[in-house]
Amino acid sequence: MQVLQPAAWDKPKGYSNGVAAEGRLVFVAGQIGWNGQCRFESDDFVAQTRQALANIVAVLAEAGAKPEHIVRMTWYVTDKREYLSRGREIGAVFRELIGVYHAAMSAVQVSALMEDRAKVEIEVTAVIPR
Repeated sequence: MQVLQPAAWDKPKGYSNGVAAEGRLVFVAGQIGWNGQCRFESDDFVAQTRQALANIVAVLAEAGAKPEHIVRMTWYVTDKREYLSRGREIGAVFRELIGVYHAAMSAVQVSALMEDRAKVEIEVTAVIPR
């Protein structure tokens, strides 16, 4: 994976502006904070984030991919302020489950997700090197 960072730009915090990669593409559908039996164990934002990231890791493993193969990540959150105010907790969970982050990322606040209890949905694209 090659991080694409124009020399004259300030380095972004927590993501990359772009990534170039070659290999087998893996697309993971939006994962929310429920378990493998489609049940929410918590209504806490960070707990749901942890579960969504764990779900992503599990789906990646089915393709023989690991978190370090993630090249793009999109977060959909129902509360921008909670996402921003709990950044340290989210970062700790992220480092625990995903590790070092160099992927291109977008985060968007939405009015609702398809599952009423869901507070976050995360989708990723990974590239397994050849």
